[in-house]
Amino acid sequence: MIDWLSPEEWTAVGLSLKVALTAMAASVLPGIAVALILERGRFWGRQVLDVLVHLPLVLPPVVVGYFLLLGFGRRGPIGALLDEQFGIVFSFRWTGAALACAIMGFPLLVRAIRLSIEAVDRKLEDAAGTLGAHPVFVFFAVTLPLILPGILAGMVLSFAKAMGEFGATITFVSNIPGETQTLPSAIYTFTQVPGGEAGALRLTLVSIAVSVAALLASEWMARRVRRRLAA
Repeated sequence: MIDWLSPEEWTAVGLSLKVALTAMAASVLPGIAVALILERGRFWGRQVLDVLVHLPLVLPPVVVGYFLLLGFGRRGPIGALLDEQFGIVFSFRWTGAALACAIMGFPLLVRAIRLSIEAVDRKLEDAAGTLGAHPVFVFFAVTLPLILPGILAGMVLSFAKAMGEFGATITFVSNIPGETQTLPSAIYTFTQVPGGEAGALRLTLVSIAVSVAALLASEWMARRVRRRLAA
């Protein structure tokens, strides 16, 4: 199995996993907060926030990558500030790939969590509140366990989107081997060179295997959560 892929291909696989896991982990807490705000909040501008959150789903990924380049590039207002004040650089770095993947997968994460929050029986939360429980305690003791399957589903969707993201990533951080060349970028590179079909096929099979494994793991975790809640 180790000899099946070249060192460069293994590097692309490892980088893709690192980017996808980082993007997913960085999106979870903001995703829960935004989903709660959109589902439970009643304020002016809620529809605007909803549109902004879901905008990456309808925009071409290249457009998202271009906006990231304008904002988070070295000469962009946010990118220049982060570089000068904190030494943080996103453009043409693997962290920039993780940022692009997180933004592209964020709407899927929020949607899954929001649907789970919508299905929560508010009477359970109200009952805990009438017993004197603080709203924060109600959330962690009642709401969070009930929406956990939705959170897991959203995390898997975010991870899968990050593993397959191409347009926004290649526009923002380019296709640098060993630094920003993820699985989709490596597959694209193989398809552009003579005799690269075998490498493209190998990486495609790896991508499918990782996605299937993530889905199976998510289903297993969701079943365990449902069993505990039923008990």
